[in-house]
Formats: sequence, C-alpha cells, structure tokens
Amino acid sequence: MTILEIINEIEKFAPLAYQEDYDNCGLITGQKTQAATGALLTLDCTEEIINEAIQNNCNLIIAHHPILFSGLKKINGTNYVERTIIKAIQNNIAIYACHTNLDNVKQGVNKKLADKLGLKNLHILAPKNNLLKKLVVFVPESHHQAVLEALFHAGAGNIGNYANCSFNLEGTGTFKGNSHAKPFLGKPGELSKEKEIRIETVFEFNKESKILSALLKAHPYEEVAYDIYAIANKHGQIGSGMVGELESEMTEDDFLAHVKKSLMSGCLKHTKKPGKAIKKVAICGGSGRFLLKNAINSGADAFITSDFKYHEFFDAEGKLLLVDAGHFETEQFTPEIFYEIIQNKFPTFAIRLSKTNTNPVNYF
Repeated sequence: MTILEIINEIEKFAPLAYQEDYDNCGLITGQKTQAATGALLTLDCTEEIINEAIQNNCNLIIAHHPILFSGLKKINGTNYVERTIIKAIQNNIAIYACHTNLDNVKQGVNKKLADKLGLKNLHILAPKNNLLKKLVVFVPESHHQAVLEALFHAGAGNIGNYANCSFNLEGTGTFKGNSHAKPFLGKPGELSKEKEIRIETVFEFNKESKILSALLKAHPYEEVAYDIYAIANKHGQIGSGMVGELESEMTEDDFLAHVKKSLMSGCLKHTKKPGKAIKKVAICGGSGRFLLKNAINSGADAFITSDFKYHEFFDAEGKLLLVDAGHFETEQFTPEIFYEIIQNKFPTFAIRLSKTNTNPVNYF
C-alpha cells in the first residue's frame, strides 16, 4: 500500500479544496509513491511524535495541525519546527496535515466534538457560500438518462441529504452545421429542429473538471451546448462551527461540569452566567472567536470554543454563556476521525493513535 492510497481516502472525506486560504494542508514531507509501513495519528507533529513514529515503525504521520504554515528560509535545527522537519526527512517519514478542510466538513472536527458532548440535531453554524455551481445542458431525448446518470456518478446533484437532484424540461433545440460538421442528428447545411431536454443540476466547484469530462463523454453531440453558473447559495454541508441540542436542559453549573468532564479540561474560562438553562449549544473546535456573532444569532444558550482574549469575553454581552475550553481540549479527538477513515477502507493496515500528549498548555 502506498501513502497516496491512504491520502486519497482522507481527501475524499475532507477535500483539500475546502481548506482556508492561510492554511497548508496536504503532504508536507515525503513522497506519495512510497510504501506505507504504518500510520501514526496525532493532533500536532513534534519531535516527540517523530520519535514515537520511529519506535512503532510508522513512516507516515497524519496530523491535524500542519507543522509548517509558511516557508522556511533556513533549516538548521534552531527551533522545534526545523528540528521536526529534519528528523522526519532523515528517517524517511512522511508528514501529512488535514486541518481546516477537516474543520469545514460536516462530519469532521466539530461533529466529533458534538458527539463527545452528546449534542443532537446538528447543523453547520456558519455555512460557506460561493462553493456551488449550476450546470445547464441540453440533451436529445435518446440520451437523456445516460447523460443524467453520468453527471450523478461524477458527483453532480447532491444537496444535503439528497442525491441525484436535477430539474428536467422538454423543449426544442435548433442548429445548422456547416460543411465540416458531423451532426448526431440532422444533415450539414440544413436547419435541424430536435426534441431536447434541458437538464439543470448543482455541483461543488472542485468537481467541475470531473463533471465536464463525464458530460462530454456521455453526450452524443459533436458540440455540446452547456452553461455553468456560479451560485451564491450557502452550502449546508460545508462551513465553520456547529450548533446542536443537548438531550435535555441543564443548569449552567451542571453544563460547565459536563463540558469539563467530557473534554477532560484542566480548567474552563467562561463569561458571567446569564442565569438560564442550557439546551441549544454552538461549538467550534480550536479557535472560534470569529463565530461569536453566529453563535448568538443562532439562538444558542452557550458557545464552546477556545482562544478568546480578555476583552473579547465582553463581546458576548450576556447573550449566551461563552466557554473557552482550550484549543487542545476541543480538538483532541480529531485523530479518531483519521482512524475511522483508514480503518474502514484498510482494516488490516497498521494504524496507531499517538500516546504523546502534545498540548503545550499546562495547568497548575
């Protein structure tokens, strides 16, 4: 088995196209073509993690956080980042990062966090827009079903929990080929009027090349008439944070105790208690300061995330209970996602959840 085969499964789950612009997801060291001896799954990649990989004969490390966010001008071991990269290269260990693309998919980081907290009825807190496109194509009746199936197989027509979504309208198409044309219907130089079906379907922007390839292969016309539109609709399956509900209401004190126990937090920082029961909860694994307004607008009673600065706690304005549970604490279960993906596809492959605690924050 090659490293590429493992990476492909992860990227089917969390495509690189969904990472944020500032991020550096993907293969950081190593070659995709090399055989994989084992994979070590971790939140962070450090020197200790490289040592653990060596001890367990794992030549692939899959981490949530990229060890490199920007380029290195020198690699001489003066800091932990450089030392980690050097040790990985010296020991022929590949490092792969799956970060904000895993944050942004509905079944990713926040779903895992929601499961640990026992939240139900889950929805993306801040769905992204401008990720969808619409394809309109005109097909002769004889090939309508074949083209439709080809588009669906390539990934078109998926909306939330529904697949094979399209709109189909009968009409008449006209065309006249020149002397060089080889029309599927009609004759060169003659105006043809043919019964056609207009197909409309949506697709995710990163699948455009695959969908167009499928369309052109399945369509019988020499020149295929189609349009692609960018649409501003929000994508309900892709975005930041998540909002859900507890099985039953909790008092604020019971809720805080539940969060601390569920996330094994050393301590919790939180705003003044608004004095109301907690039922609806917004969450964001890692740094979720940018989602505070979304959490308030969602009607959440509480918002669990991390990395709030002192003055930013004021921004909650008593509208919800803001809980800073820690960056590591809200993302610590992420390696379990990698484990489930790989185990499901390659049940006999050697995969290990790291036993190294990489949390740089300690509590006294």
